[in-house]
Amino acid sequence: MPTIDVLDSVMHYEDSGEGAPVVFLHGNPSSSHAWREIMPALHAPGRRLLAPDLIGMGRSGKPDIPYRVADHVRYLDAWFEALGLREVVLVGHDWGGALAFDWAARHPGRVRGVAFMETFLRPLTRHDLSEQAIARAEKIRGPEGESLVLDQDFLVRTAFTGGVLEGLGEAEMEPYLAPYPTRESRRPLLAFARSSPLEGEPAEVAEWVEGYGKWLASSDDVPKLLLTFDSSPTLLIGAAMAAWCAENVAALEIVHCGPAGHHAMEDRPEAVSAALAGWSALRGAQR
Repeated sequence: MPTIDVLDSVMHYEDSGEGAPVVFLHGNPSSSHAWREIMPALHAPGRRLLAPDLIGMGRSGKPDIPYRVADHVRYLDAWFEALGLREVVLVGHDWGGALAFDWAARHPGRVRGVAFMETFLRPLTRHDLSEQAIARAEKIRGPEGESLVLDQDFLVRTAFTGGVLEGLGEAEMEPYLAPYPTRESRRPLLAFARSSPLEGEPAEVAEWVEGYGKWLASSDDVPKLLLTFDSSPTLLIGAAMAAWCAENVAALEIVHCGPAGHHAMEDRPEAVSAALAGWSALRGAQR
């Protein structure tokens, strides 16, 4: 699989087809593996499908950096530039959605559309999350967080059991576990988990989310697609947040894809693929 030099490291990415680029961005604690059932269903003439592993994650390099959100922004920018991508359709989940919004906001004229699911549209408050999600966030941010995330497989295992309706079996979970065999290799996971913008903290992340939120509200020229789900306490975007999006995100189409957990691509790959395939911006990526 291809890799490319970015800054002081390398990034792995999936790459298939030729034509107008569609870029799939994963979240935490995931990798491009999350899109394995989505991308093949979207192959079409005139369409190039790409999915990077964010720096420090999946099969990408693990440089000695803090893995702040700003670090992910720098390395992802370098990946886009190294590949010379223009007129991009972005598809993002979790932190991948947030990074997609940020990249689109800073690169006007280079984005043909943004599809997203289970991501951060605004800084979160306790009212936006279930009691289960708040308890998990507090545990990770607290004194035991380092031991839980760095010394064991807690984050990956809980993400793909609690965050998937049926839960993944051991064999299914192995590709998600494999990139993180050591304490050092898990540092990117902890940094992301502690960066979720909750009650205004971390302040720099909350400010970053508010920044691209202004673009979301004003970018009438960029079509957007929100995929929604139901039936799980792990969801970031429930009915109330979806209604907020309908009122506050410009040029937005919403497609409900049925029951799923936060890692919805595991629960509903066919529904996600069908919603993306029917979206006008993605059809326009065929040339």
